[in-house]
Amino acid sequence: MSDETMRKTFTVAVVGATGAVGQTMLSILEERDFPVGTLIPLASERSAGDQVEFKGGKLTVRDLATFDSSGVDFALFSAGGGISKEYAPKFAAAGAVVIDNSSAFRMDADVPLVVSEVNPEALDSIPRGIVANPNCSTMQMLVALAPIHRAAGIRRINVATYQSVSGAGRSALEELGRQTANILGFKEPEPQRFPVQIAFNLIPHIDEFLDNGYTKEEMKLVWETRKILGDDSIQVNPTAVRVPVFYGHSEAVHVETERKLSAAEARVLLEKTPGVTVVDERAPGGYPTPVTHASGTDAVYVGRIREDISCPNGLNLWVVSDNIRKGAALNAVQIAELLAAKR
Repeated sequence: MSDETMRKTFTVAVVGATGAVGQTMLSILEERDFPVGTLIPLASERSAGDQVEFKGGKLTVRDLATFDSSGVDFALFSAGGGISKEYAPKFAAAGAVVIDNSSAFRMDADVPLVVSEVNPEALDSIPRGIVANPNCSTMQMLVALAPIHRAAGIRRINVATYQSVSGAGRSALEELGRQTANILGFKEPEPQRFPVQIAFNLIPHIDEFLDNGYTKEEMKLVWETRKILGDDSIQVNPTAVRVPVFYGHSEAVHVETERKLSAAEARVLLEKTPGVTVVDERAPGGYPTPVTHASGTDAVYVGRIREDISCPNGLNLWVVSDNIRKGAALNAVQIAELLAAKR
């Protein structure tokens, strides 16, 4: 009997299968040859009956509200926090491991918050049957920073994110395209999804404002970094900006470490880090960008590695990744792979 025949397979449900992240989850499950025995695409009643492609065939999307979750091994959720709060506990109670892409459970003490390359040991205990996928910006930043933290101890992170519109969903992608076409055709841009024009503009506002003046998206970088790295002493000072890019988030990251780590040492560390691709030449084009490197690929790209001339123990990095792939869908599938290997 061949290894392929003997390989254990799993029933996998993808909740939010018709959305941008859900569709990417389907393609990554196929690309990475995850051992799917049965794939069940789920969505709201509005999308039920639609078809999605998987392994050369078409599958009919089923209505989440009426679906019986018994028999599901893994449920990959990407349908928003409200849906996750209502349905994730039901899937977990029926025996599935839920891997949730929303912010609904990330900061719950009894739900592991996992970046597959950074803290896979957190999967040793899943008391509620739910694993949380971090925010896309936190995800890519920590893939790059975890080896630096382990080597030299990070005291403080200053980060400005430059986040593509795909992080705000399909309607945001459509708005950027529509506004760009309108402006080039000498028409009014007419903001709908964003509070102001996004085409040819920058918006220093993602998610709701909190009492401290930061936005919730910015505070996710604070809260999630500390939980994932297991260190509440790390200080994080974030600014999150929406930029007129379709796919791929970029971050200017400035870290202060406990011990001096040279740019050369950091570069060697990062070149050895799984999931990281270093693109760091001091020449035009010798750095990663969301269009030329990140979009449609799986790696976290790091460039512009240099010592901070204003801080003795400071390092500067430019970190770029596809927010829909590594920032959401890929990490969810990687978590499922780690759990499947234990069964």
